[in-house]
Amino acid sequence: MTSFPTSIGTSDASTIRLLGQDLAADLMGRVGFGELAFWLVAQRRPTPSEVRVFEAVLVALADHGFTPTAIAARLTYLSAPESLQGALAAGLLGGGSRFLGVTEDCGRFLADTLAAVDGPLPIDDAGFDDLARDAVTAARSARRLVPGLGHPVHKTEDPRTPVLIRIAEEEKLRGPHLRLFEAIGRVHPEVLGRTLPLNGAGVCGAALADLGLPVDLLRGFALLARAAGLLGHLAEERRTPIGMDVYLTVDRNATYTTPDPS
Repeated sequence: MTSFPTSIGTSDASTIRLLGQDLAADLMGRVGFGELAFWLVAQRRPTPSEVRVFEAVLVALADHGFTPTAIAARLTYLSAPESLQGALAAGLLGGGSRFLGVTEDCGRFLADTLAAVDGPLPIDDAGFDDLARDAVTAARSARRLVPGLGHPVHKTEDPRTPVLIRIAEEEKLRGPHLRLFEAIGRVHPEVLGRTLPLNGAGVCGAALADLGLPVDLLRGFALLARAAGLLGHLAEERRTPIGMDVYLTVDRNATYTTPDPS
């Protein structure tokens, strides 16, 4: 039988090798899914501390709420020819464009800010506050949003943020990305003139970046977590269908306007 080796693994007539391990004998029942996902991306086995922080991120990002992502999944489940596949695709693609982008955007903002530092990184809160103040000021001057700030529901504090920071601290993985993110939370009111909460998607981006995971893949981890929420919504739709009620409510309350020709 032809073998198709990759850097991750390969299959032949009798075995599946993954990450240098026998999938059936060495991994199944011994390695959790979060650990496996980390291992596949980083090409190294994570420590127990890294697994705890990483899986805390996945749980935090499974917060799907009653968002347009869930609505899109429910309605597609009702109407698409291959409803389950279509619903998952609609939910993942819809979430990937806006809701899940904050994780990547925040991680990239923090990473770019740290990479631009000329010399050693700050060692105390005052130094991170100065760095955060400069970054937020520059973003405001460029009329760009600072990712990770604000939440439509958790107006004062996102309950996930302090918990994830605490877990990272306990595991000695509260690195420069998280510290800079916390500093943005402290200094942004004086620059922006209003106080916004540090949201859960943003803190997840900071934590993932501190784990050394590629910034370009942070949206993918958010998609991985969101899939659990989407499956839950689809199972709920099978038990208690409300997709059509949601559609009728939204449609009847919509205000249709003529596009501006200019």
